[in-house]
This record gives sequence, structure tokens and C-alpha cells, in this order.
Amino acid sequence: MAALYEGYTLCGLAPAQNQSNSGVLGVEAERDSDHVVVTDSTRSVTLYKVSDQKPLSSWTVKQGQTLTCSAVYNPQTKEYVAVSDGKVSADVWRVHCVAGGEPVVLFKRGAVRLLDALLSAPQQPIEEVLAQEESIRWSTNIVTESQQFAIFTTEQKGDHFLYLQRLNPNTLQRYRLEREEPGLSPLSFSASYRDKHIRLLYLYPNGHVYQSVVSERGLVTDEGGQAFPLPRSLLLSLPVGEGLLEAASAQALDEAHIAVVGVPHPSAGSGKDFLCIWNTNFQTLQAGKEIAGKIYGQLWSFWNKLFIPHGKTLSVIPYECPKSSLASALGKMRQVKTEGELEQICSTATTFDTAPVEEVQREVDLLLSRTDIQDLQPSLGQLASTLVSRTLQDPAFYTPSSLAQLVHTRCLCHSVCPDLVLLALERKDYFLCQLCLQFFPDIPEAITCACLKAFISLEPDGVSFMETLIARERGPDGLLNGFSPTSAAEYRSDGLGGGGTRAQQDEEMTSPPPEQICPVGLHKAVLLNEVLQTAYSDSFLLPHLKDLSSQQVVLFLQYLQFLYLKYSQDAFPQTHGLRSPSLSQILDWVCVLLDAHFTVLVMTPEAKGLLVNLHSFVKSQVRLVSELGKIEGSLQELNKMTAKKDVGQYSIEIIELF
Repeated sequence: MAALYEGYTLCGLAPAQNQSNSGVLGVEAERDSDHVVVTDSTRSVTLYKVSDQKPLSSWTVKQGQTLTCSAVYNPQTKEYVAVSDGKVSADVWRVHCVAGGEPVVLFKRGAVRLLDALLSAPQQPIEEVLAQEESIRWSTNIVTESQQFAIFTTEQKGDHFLYLQRLNPNTLQRYRLEREEPGLSPLSFSASYRDKHIRLLYLYPNGHVYQSVVSERGLVTDEGGQAFPLPRSLLLSLPVGEGLLEAASAQALDEAHIAVVGVPHPSAGSGKDFLCIWNTNFQTLQAGKEIAGKIYGQLWSFWNKLFIPHGKTLSVIPYECPKSSLASALGKMRQVKTEGELEQICSTATTFDTAPVEEVQREVDLLLSRTDIQDLQPSLGQLASTLVSRTLQDPAFYTPSSLAQLVHTRCLCHSVCPDLVLLALERKDYFLCQLCLQFFPDIPEAITCACLKAFISLEPDGVSFMETLIARERGPDGLLNGFSPTSAAEYRSDGLGGGGTRAQQDEEMTSPPPEQICPVGLHKAVLLNEVLQTAYSDSFLLPHLKDLSSQQVVLFLQYLQFLYLKYSQDAFPQTHGLRSPSLSQILDWVCVLLDAHFTVLVMTPEAKGLLVNLHSFVKSQVRLVSELGKIEGSLQELNKMTAKKDVGQYSIEIIELF
């Protein structure tokens, strides 16, 4: 069964002149699965880290200029390519760049050029490929094993055409799409490549989703300007409610699943817009999520994440599409044996009188011993929800080991079992909280702050903390709650948690300054480190941080200051076996805490020295960056220099820096 997980906001939308437009020109993949480039319809391009929902860099064109197509990342030159005011040699429609291919420029009149060839002769004449009154409606770029294609569709007097431009050798094919009902034009297109065929997917306002398939080899040649008819097959007939669809989009996810946004849910009635995943093989709806706010008919898909502008935000919604059999497409387990096992365990877990914790634990252990555990993801989510539900109803029932095992499979997430983290906090099961923070990619900011508040308030010896963590966190590699026994001792000697002989303690009391002594115990520090590494959005985190007391904020800032000093000493990141936050994560949390509590901290006497120290840290960093900026040019020249090959056993080389 396909699944849609809990979404999160990547960024707000820039105001658009046309209210029917989202203000987003495009979302493009960047160098890896955690970065995207977002181009708005005004003047800016922003690089985002998706997991942290943070802008890393931003560029703006000059006043009076506008960006006319989405910017793309060129992995060959590690540069970004954008077009302002729509023109190079002629009017540009789009620039495309995909992994494994060269950047391609598509002009509004249908001509195609490789970017390098265009930049080498920017004044070259650009031919007109399209007929009069023919305009491009959509385009993409596909790289196959042996070829690169520029693909675009056009419209002319109610007729729609598909163009396939092969780049090597340079050939062009033109196809005519079959007409739908009079007056209906496709709302969206998407293309994919599979099994030596290019597959075009398109959605009409009446809810019909069609697919047309063109072979990569043996493409027909357009002679005499005539377009060949393009056969199509009806994949889905989606419910549209009353009237026709106005702003909707369909995107192929794999050979059997498509995502559709802006179409009503079959069982929710009209008036609400949904994001849905449909199985085209079995004509079944597999996952659905209501989308709040205005839908603009835009949808992008990269690395099992859907990017959707709606209302005033650009949201990211993770998804998964495991291979489906007819049984799983209809909402059943893939194997009868698995279904029987799950029903038995769930039945056992929900019986209050005859199902002790030990029996449930045995049943879960048996299920998790299977070799095909990854195929049982929907089953494991259902099982976890069943265990959590019974625990909430019966205070005497709790299976911490079973829940921890289920989280360890990495088949769960917060959206699948939303009550799990709060249950762990209620039961003071901080080990389970730690696992959820590690393995759940979609924990909401409210839950993150609830964990932070609970962790920062822990007493050193509260809730049998030592015994619980030591007994349950030691894994097969000997790591203890993120620490090996050796690294824990090293960390303690650096000021974390105290301990050691009386002589060692006396020495520690006289040697390090106060800010170099960790203000929290060893295990509390490990839990706080998990919070620091959890993804969040500043705008959603800030309101919940205000619930922290001034004493909690001061203690947390003192710990962040301690971590910062450890990084400055270049000792903390190299500690063996330690799951430690990055320097940028530490500084980001300092900033967001100060944003949420600055006025209160200024009025708190205990925070005065801390704020002065943080100010001096920032000042020193600014000074360092300024000094590095002065020698940036020289360092770049050193990087460009090539080492001489014929160097003897001994040589002296003089390098002049200007």
C-alpha cells in the first residue's frame, strides 16, 4: 500500500501579481536528495536544505529585472543557471538540467540548444520551429541510457502536439494528441522513461488521466510538417464532483502509482482539495491527505517527496510506494500468513484480561524475526497503533521493548503512529523518546518542544534513569546511549557528568573555567543532543519554545555554549561513538532560543554573563570571517595552481600573493 506521511512547510510563498498563480516558478533538484532550488516569480532564487527546512543561500536579480524561468543547478560546473527578462539570443521558455545530461535551453518558438553551445556563441541565429499561433504549454528533459531528449507540448487552435527533440543526433518528431471533449485542454503533463519507452501522462478537467507511449528507438520522422497521431490509453477516471477541475496536476511516481493534487476525495464530497496516490494497475485509491488553502495546480516529485504550493506555503510531503499485489492494493496484507499473524497479535494485544505483556512481547518478537520485515511496513504501523491504543486505555499495560523494536525497524514514522512519542513522555520512557527522535523524520515542532521540556527538567537520578538506559541502550556494538564505555569516560573527563576519584574531582574543580564544565549530566546531554539534531521550521518552533521557563532556557543555552566551546577546541566532534549535533545545528538553536526569549533573558540576572559570553563568541566569529574574506582571493588562486610534475627530491618554490 502506498502511504503519504506527515508533511512540513519548506517556505512561505512570495506574493504573486496574479492571484491564480502561486508565485513559484519552479522547484528543481539540486546536488543530492536533501537540497532543492526554489525560484519565485519576483526576483529571487533560494537554495533550501529540505530536512532542516532552512535556506542556505539566496540570489536576487537587479531592480527592474525579473526571473522568467526556474533556475537549475549544473552539476558539471557546480553553478546555477537562470534567465532574466526572458531573453538570450531569442525568447527563452525554459532551461532544463537533469542528472547525467547536459543543460538544455528551450526557446519559446521551439528551438533547442545545449547551454555550452549557446554561451559560446550568444548571438547565433535561433530558428523558429513552431507554426503561427502555436505556443509551448509544458516541457521537460529526459536522459536515457544512450540519448538525451528535450520534450515539450504545444497548443494551436485547440489542438495539442507533442515534440520529441533528440540531441544526438539532432532529430525532431512531432505528434498530435487525440482531442478530448470540445473545449477541454490538458491541465498538466508529466513524462517518465521506462523499458526503452517514453511515457507521457496527462490530466484533463473532466478527471480523465491518459498515457501515451513512444519508443526510444525507431521514432518516426516528421516529414513535410505533418504530425503523426499519438495513441493514448485511459489510466484513470478520477471523481471531479460538480463541474470540472480548474487547478489540478498529476505526476507519475512509478510504473503503478500516480500522485494527483487538486482533485476531490471520492468519499469526502466536493469543496475540499486533496493530495491522493492512486494505483493505476488496480484502479484503487491508496492514500489521501487534505490540502488546506488554495491549490494552484503545481506538483513536483523528487526522492520520494512531493512539493506542493498551497495557500501561502510550499509544503513537502514524504511518500512511499511499495510494489503492490491486488490484495495489498485493496487494503489487505500481501500474504495470508502475514495477515493471520497480525490479526492474532492485534487480537492478543487488545484482550485486557488474557493478554499479559509477556505474551504480547513473544508474539511481536516472532513477527519481527521474519526475514521479509521491510515488506510488512503497513502491518507494523497498524501493530504499533494497536499497542499504543491499548496502553492509553489500560494504565497497567505497557510494552516498551516491543515498541522500541518496532521503531528500530525504521518502518514507522510520527504520522503513522502520532501518539507514540507523547505516550513515551507520559510513561517517562526516555529511551523510546530518543529512538523516535532518531528515526522519525516527521516529528512536529510541538512534539520536539515537549521532549525538550521533559529532558531539560530531568533530575539526575530521576525515573531510574541510569538503570533504564544502561540496561536497554547497550547495542551489539557496545555503544551505550550513543557512547562507548571509553568515550563516556572521555566525555566525563571533559566536564560532562562529573565522576572519577576525589583527586580527579579536585583537579577538575580548579582547572576548567565554568563555561567549560557541562551544566547537565551525561545522559541528559545525550537526550538533548537528539533534540538538537531533529529537523524543524523556525516559524513553527518559535511559538512552542515560548512555553519554556527562563530557568530552562538559561540551562539549555549554557549547554549550547558548552558544545560550542567543545567545537572551538576541536575535541567534541571526534569523540568516539558520539551522536553529536553539527556546529550549524548548535548555532541555529542558539539563534531560535534568543529569538523566542530575548526580552525575558535581558531581564533575568542569571542570564547576564551568559549573554555577554554569547556576544563575545559571535563577535569573534564575525572577526574571523572578516579576516578570511580578506585572503579569499589569494586562497582561490592557490587552489587554481597546478603542481609542477618534474620536482626533484628537494625543491624551493616561491609563490607571490597579490
